[in-house]
Amino acid sequence: MAKNAWMRNGLNSWFLGMEAMQVITLRTMKLAAGGADARTEAQRMVSEKIAAGVDLQMRAMTGGLGLTADGATAKVLAHYRRKVRANRRRLGNTGG
Repeated sequence: MAKNAWMRNGLNSWFLGMEAMQVITLRTMKLAAGGADARTEAQRMVSEKIAAGVDLQMRAMTGGLGLTADGATAKVLAHYRRKVRANRRRLGNTGG
């Protein structure tokens, strides 16, 4: 499987979906609790999504995603998995 780029991209897509589901659950719990922390999280969530999208657009426009479809897909997945993983770690901390 390691030599098949599309299989690897498919697996990374699945991992991204699982990690995103965990972040959604953690965020929902935080937002449901209400208060200042929930407001801060909601604002952070929106600004992070905008920043991640803009960063990815800049990479695409400057050739930073590579020249092949499978390579670009891998870079996009890696980009979003890094963001989602950081949020999962942050939200998973009891103080986060």
